[in-house]
Amino acid sequence: MAVRAAVLPAIGAPLEITDIELPDPGPGQVRVRLAAAGVCHSDLSLSNGTMRVPVPAVLGHEGAGTVVAVGEGVTHVSPGDPVVLNWAPSCGTCHACALGEVWLCANAMNGAADVYARTTDGTDLHPGLNVAAFAEETVVSASCVLPLPEGVPLTDAALLGCAVLTGYGAVHHSARVQPGETVAVFGVGGVGLAALQSARIAGASRIIAVDVSPGKEELARAAGATDYVLASDATAREIRALTDKQGVDVSVECVGRAVSIRAAWDATRRGGRTTVVGIGGKDQEVTFNALEIFHWGRTLSGCVYGNTDPARDLPLLAGHVRAGRLDLSALVTERIALEGIPAAFDNMLAGKGGRALVVF
Repeated sequence: MAVRAAVLPAIGAPLEITDIELPDPGPGQVRVRLAAAGVCHSDLSLSNGTMRVPVPAVLGHEGAGTVVAVGEGVTHVSPGDPVVLNWAPSCGTCHACALGEVWLCANAMNGAADVYARTTDGTDLHPGLNVAAFAEETVVSASCVLPLPEGVPLTDAALLGCAVLTGYGAVHHSARVQPGETVAVFGVGGVGLAALQSARIAGASRIIAVDVSPGKEELARAAGATDYVLASDATAREIRALTDKQGVDVSVECVGRAVSIRAAWDATRRGGRTTVVGIGGKDQEVTFNALEIFHWGRTLSGCVYGNTDPARDLPLLAGHVRAGRLDLSALVTERIALEGIPAAFDNMLAGKGGRALVVF
């Protein structure tokens, strides 16, 4: 059956909106009709080669939709069920999974090398980050499908698949923000907006949003920011001035650039925690001297997928949505058709905030 999809023909090439041939689900597979897919900066990183992906491929890893059909052996979902796609399913058997660190699963990306569909001329296609959500329909491993809890709009639920899990997990699992602590969030994109809302849910007393664009202040404050700082060489000093010259208890960096990682570190108080969520290239080198590491006593940590277990955390996030504590629609700055993805990539390069949502 032919469906429309956004195909990346080669690294660095523009996306092509075209028909692809999608097979019926085989054993252990699920076919999903997409309701929506978020356009994440990671998709841009895949297209330009910052992150490696077999090509040609259909990108898109943040999506939600309805089960169309299931293959043999699939029992946890049935046709008609609303589901969220999980782009990083854990295998349950590797060393990281045995430690309970499922977000570091050594086998999570194995499916990205598979051939899951073909172009109309017979060219093999790979499923981006496992799920190929930039398409009207997709066929994925059953482990990549999570039932959507009740009370969450299906279209908005797409954001739970990456931005919200990552931003929420960075605050609650990686940085472990406690009530009354102060937090700075660097980068007001989709993940940053989710982190701001999550810091508010955690009970942070002061939440400082940092971005290069003055146009994102309204978005940031609506998400929970109490203060807004334009990124500059003086960012760390400005944040310390807002926190009795101490710096924040927690900095969450959602950009992935050396300059913002260093600023987040410098803005963190002595003994505080700096969590890096942003995915940067190998050319983004950050330097520290040995004396400052000793003197400041800060913790610097990476954060993969928010250090979350999607199967555990998705129902928890749905509870926050139902209670009105988490507003998924506030993360969306534009709703676009499939053909609008290239322009959404351009907007990300231009530093525009929020999240473009492809609605099918």
